Amino acid sequence: MSDQQQPPQHQEKQPGDEHAMRPEPEYIRDNYCGADKLLNRVAIITGGDSGIGRAVAVHFAREGADSVIVHLEEDTDAEETRRLVEAEGRRCLVLKGDVGQPEFCRQIVQKTLDAFGKLNILVNNAAEQYDWDDITDIPDDQLLRTFQTNLFSHFYLTKAALPHLAKGDTIIETSSINAFKGNDTLIDYTATKGGVQALMRSLAMSLMDRGIRVNAVAPGPVWTPLIPASMDDEKVASFGGQVPMKRAGQPSEMAPAYVYLASEDSSYMSGQTIHLNGGVILNT
Repeated sequence: MSDQQQPPQHQEKQPGDEHAMRPEPEYIRDNYCGADKLLNRVAIITGGDSGIGRAVAVHFAREGADSVIVHLEEDTDAEETRRLVEAEGRRCLVLKGDVGQPEFCRQIVQKTLDAFGKLNILVNNAAEQYDWDDITDIPDDQLLRTFQTNLFSHFYLTKAALPHLAKGDTIIETSSINAFKGNDTLIDYTATKGGVQALMRSLAMSLMDRGIRVNAVAPGPVWTPLIPASMDDEKVASFGGQVPMKRAGQPSEMAPAYVYLASEDSSYMSGQTIHLNGGVILNT
């Protein structure tokens, strides 16, 4: 991966468009070789149209899995992700809607079952974030909105999916480095990611006897549409420079961890977090 920082840029609307980014994120490396680790598995991936979600969908496809990708409004990105998954020889169902609404989350699971007849992997990945100078700047309605997308959706989807998951199936949460070190401007976002960590650990304990494993990935700064959609030009240009590797990560560097957590390779792992953060050492 290059050490070069991304040029200044900004998008007005969240969660942002991948096709409008310069450079566009890398979703898979050309030399990534699948090994049928997820052959004939079915995954739901929220925020699956772009960023980490797209990378996970394409990696899962190369490992033999079909995917249901859920997105909010980014039709162009979602259709491109569908094309990429199908180019790997796997099926892809695209569902558009708001994961902050419990009824839509129930529909996601039902439509997955209607299309594929089963569900094996749930990836709770959708998120939104906003940069605030002070906690008093956060409007009440935005605070609720951030929690609905970033945390409540994990409850809604897990509740809907659980009756259809069995021994050997997995739930993967997208957490964040900010849940472990805090962030002075991503205040509500960081609070939701702390909740994600606690939920992951509690679910792992709760579902242990059923053989359903629950783990998390905690990315550091990663080049996804959320970055130009939530930060100004100056912050975008320097984004990632604060970590020891002096650069933002790419979605292609995150997704193999999701493959690991979804596959039998991680069969002795539950309630744990993989930290992909550019070399930051955390007291976890």
